[in-house]
Amino acid sequence: MRAKSLLIATGILLASHVGTLSACTTIIISGKATPDGRPLMWKNSDTEIPFQSVMYGDQRGIPFLGMVRNSSKRDSTASVWAGTNAYGFAIMNTLSYNLSEKGDGARNGSVMRKALEQCRTVADFRTMLDTLPRPMRLSANYGVVDAQGGAAYFEARGDGYRMVDVNDPAVAPDGYLVYTNFSYTGFYDKGQGYIRYMSAQHEVQSVLPSKGFTPQWIFNHLARCYYHSLLGIDYTSPQALELFANGYIPDGDLIARHSTASATVIQGVRPGENPELTTMWAALGYPPCSVAIPCWVKLGRDNPAIVLRDKETHRAPLSDWVARVKGTVYDVTRGHGIDYVHLSRIYNKVGDGYMQRLRPIEQQVFDMEASAMAAWRADGKLDLKAAKALCHDISLFVGQRLEAISPTTVK
Repeated sequence: MRAKSLLIATGILLASHVGTLSACTTIIISGKATPDGRPLMWKNSDTEIPFQSVMYGDQRGIPFLGMVRNSSKRDSTASVWAGTNAYGFAIMNTLSYNLSEKGDGARNGSVMRKALEQCRTVADFRTMLDTLPRPMRLSANYGVVDAQGGAAYFEARGDGYRMVDVNDPAVAPDGYLVYTNFSYTGFYDKGQGYIRYMSAQHEVQSVLPSKGFTPQWIFNHLARCYYHSLLGIDYTSPQALELFANGYIPDGDLIARHSTASATVIQGVRPGENPELTTMWAALGYPPCSVAIPCWVKLGRDNPAIVLRDKETHRAPLSDWVARVKGTVYDVTRGHGIDYVHLSRIYNKVGDGYMQRLRPIEQQVFDMEASAMAAWRADGKLDLKAAKALCHDISLFVGQRLEAISPTTVK
């Protein structure tokens, strides 16, 4: 009993010291560490702007898909926070809090849009950074992959950067790197996200020997992770569900927390494969209460409507639905109540939490995508007509199933 009380007290203490800084958790897994040789990128995006959507752009250079932040009054597309383009180049970032004492990251997002519009390779991105005027007004860890097998992080600050090659066994012996909100070349022991970093490492190491990395695994075990590395507890374990009898847990140092507004997974291609087969998966809103949806650059504005910005509401339908659901799991708004999530409404012993009810819906989406992708890979190209039909079917299917999981049905 004393141990249980100590654990609860420790969790409360950690939650009470959570700041409001923007934060993200990411990983790059090179093709050397995946079962099919295709690289994977993942980002949980933490921001004070909860509504996000997938945008297509082709006005100023290379066509691309990007994750953007929306409000009810405007659509901010000048900055992109994760995305991929027609050449299979993909980029994401985390804000770094230890690269400079000033921490100026005003151009972090706009640089990613510029990169998507003009870069084809990791080398191109490096050249772009070389040519940006100084100070660059950056404070970020940029993760990039390309269709030639390139995979790297760039720790970029105002006056320069350092490239960290994920394919270099001396740097990434297991073929992957995790980044949160600190940089290896930054001020020692400064920054943010060390607990999230160790939590992600814990999950990755558990599957590393089997090379079990897939987009679906990432969503289920990283984007929706409830493991707390400092406490050494998985809040979805039977023991934790029993311990936290009121159903609430502190979420401040979890990978998925109140500020998490989306999860993006980009699966690249093997060298020699058609870059148009690069797939961007988007789970808009709070990931445990969302569904991952596949998108492809070649489809442009014919990608699944459920993740595209609606012209009337100025928000993506999926993001809007998840926001309503999120209000029922973060239902304590007095004082520091926002630091606690009603986990039993997301995951519980009965099996009727949001995450548990949404899982079979997402499984069906992954099955639909896998069947189509197998045929496209065999043909060496994306079938435009079939892909458009698939996107329509996915949006219709997910939309109909979500209607049956209304926030009003929560116990």
